[in-house]
Amino acid sequence: MIGGARQPGEDGPPPVPPSHQGCAIRPVRVHLPAQRGELRDRHEDGHHLHHLVWRLGPGVRVCSSAVLGGGIGPRAWILNAQVPGGYPRLDPDRHLAEIAASEGLTGPGAGLMTAADVAAYTTGHDGGVTATVTAGLGVRGWAAVPESATRTPHRPGTVNIVLTLPAALSDAALVNAVATATEAKVQALLDAGLDCSGTPTDAVCVAAPEPGPDGGEPFAGPRSTWGARIARAVHTAVLAGARPAGDLS
Repeated sequence: MIGGARQPGEDGPPPVPPSHQGCAIRPVRVHLPAQRGELRDRHEDGHHLHHLVWRLGPGVRVCSSAVLGGGIGPRAWILNAQVPGGYPRLDPDRHLAEIAASEGLTGPGAGLMTAADVAAYTTGHDGGVTATVTAGLGVRGWAAVPESATRTPHRPGTVNIVLTLPAALSDAALVNAVATATEAKVQALLDAGLDCSGTPTDAVCVAAPEPGPDGGEPFAGPRSTWGARIARAVHTAVLAGARPAGDLS
């Protein structure tokens, strides 16, 4: 099932004066199912921006490439925050921590960042797995490029993927889940008619319960039970988000 793009509300608090000593944020809650995250909006340095928040609570592990709280470990929350194009700050981890604090988020968490319209997120669901994707594909290309091309600074367009699933995964399976999600993302981009494997700043978060004495599911490759569900959910969400960019190509 494809979740359509969400549009931001017309109403909101007035802009606040610019501040770089901390985020000047006034969030507004938009009620959504928990596994999709909560869509919030804020006014920051004269910009009307959005972010998605997952309040995971205790007993959840996250494996991610997030700029804040990346790696594998217990995480109480995930944040996917929109920033303006031409993002000027050099401390994205601190910026994400400021937004998290404004939401009352405590404990360890994972924070992602994108210049894409977070309010236009898309979702995919399969067998208890939910994939939530924000797709910014203005700066896209192939992963393997000549060395000279890797020296060019890149804007934070970004395809961000957040996965939640009800089954505990082993460490190896968590890493495998990130790989599976990435494979499904590339498949969806090609199916959308885009000649690319993603953007230079794509990120993935996989959230699952902490494993018990059995160590959790050992596999999350695309032909395993949970890996196949992850792949289908991610493919659905990325394809929905990428099709508008494919139509313009």
